[in-house]
Amino acid sequence: MNNIATEIEVALGRNIKTTKDFEFLRQLIYNRLHEVIGHNTLKRIWGIVDDNVKPRTSTLDILAKFLGYKDWNSYSSGSAEKLINSSPVLSRTIDVTDALDKGDILRLIWLPDRICDIQYSGGIDFTVIYSENTRLMPGDTFRCSSIIEGEPLYISNLIQGSLPPTAYVCGKMTGIRYELKLE
Repeated sequence: MNNIATEIEVALGRNIKTTKDFEFLRQLIYNRLHEVIGHNTLKRIWGIVDDNVKPRTSTLDILAKFLGYKDWNSYSSGSAEKLINSSPVLSRTIDVTDALDKGDILRLIWLPDRICDIQYSGGIDFTVIYSENTRLMPGDTFRCSSIIEGEPLYISNLIQGSLPPTAYVCGKMTGIRYELKLE
């Protein structure tokens, strides 16, 4: 296995061996970079598929960016310079009290096909304004102090109608992706 594959496994804290592992990695790459790499291409890089086909530089650029480098040249030259907020484990992070303004709307997306728009109410409070295929419903309120892309979203004090407050986890298996919605 080559160095970039080893570094990705170290960064993730997990070995990539099975088809399920490659699907997990493929999804993480997409969630973080919005770039798609095929299963067979990843298997080729990991040495699982040996068909004497070398990966394209554009593919290697994506993997280097996933590790936080500017591109493949920066990675392969041993450059110590990484991009800000570059860890593939802790990618984009929002500390809600510092990063959001009251009224901002975030779209949360997680597998298999969950979508939820939440509006920031101030402090660490949010209101659900739209949802698809999730237990969260418009009008629900909850508390959350930080959102980390690619990680599960842990919310507390979820209030749904007259039910007692509870905790809830979005994206428990594969983490969430978020987008700031501009109106």
